[in-house]
Amino acid sequence: MARRPRESPVDRRARRAAVDDPAVVLDAAARFLEVRPRSIAEVGRRLRDAGYRPDLVEAAIARLADLGMLDDAAFARAWVESRDRAHPRGERALRAELRRKGIADAIVVAALEDRAEPRPGGAAGAVEGDADAAAAAALLARRGAALLREPDPRRRRAKAYALLARNGFDADVCRDAVAAWLAGAAPGEDAALDS
Repeated sequence: MARRPRESPVDRRARRAAVDDPAVVLDAAARFLEVRPRSIAEVGRRLRDAGYRPDLVEAAIARLADLGMLDDAAFARAWVESRDRAHPRGERALRAELRRKGIADAIVVAALEDRAEPRPGGAAGAVEGDADAAAAAALLARRGAALLREPDPRRRRAKAYALLARNGFDADVCRDAVAAWLAGAAPGEDAALDS
């Protein structure tokens, strides 16, 4: 059996631009959503980049929103919860990530306000109700073993601080979280660092 020649990206875009059936675009959008939830902007960008007509893309997005498969507010809340659970980030980093995903500022603010509400069972050492402090404590707990291998207490503090700063935590949260983590991880050394 002869192999079919591969379709070039230009030919594939031209073929998709000629599509008149909204079901084809809807199917492409649904396949994109199978992997993980996406924002409305991500789906629109993906379909337009694939070459589908803008009117069909908008119709597919509207239909998926009507079905509840696309909801930027739910996506933003789920994104923030997922980050807090698996890859803790500070508010600044979360805000930037959601904006890159195409989430409107009002929805980002609402998701971060929802995150800031106190929840029972927060991270140990974190101020109750302070989501950034809890996320910073979780990140330090996760990476603590590697940080504790640093023999120099000043460099250990600097590395812990840098870890938090790279992950979007503000300076006050970094300072407080590192001090609390060091007090629990290496008692006595924290006082020596302050002198």
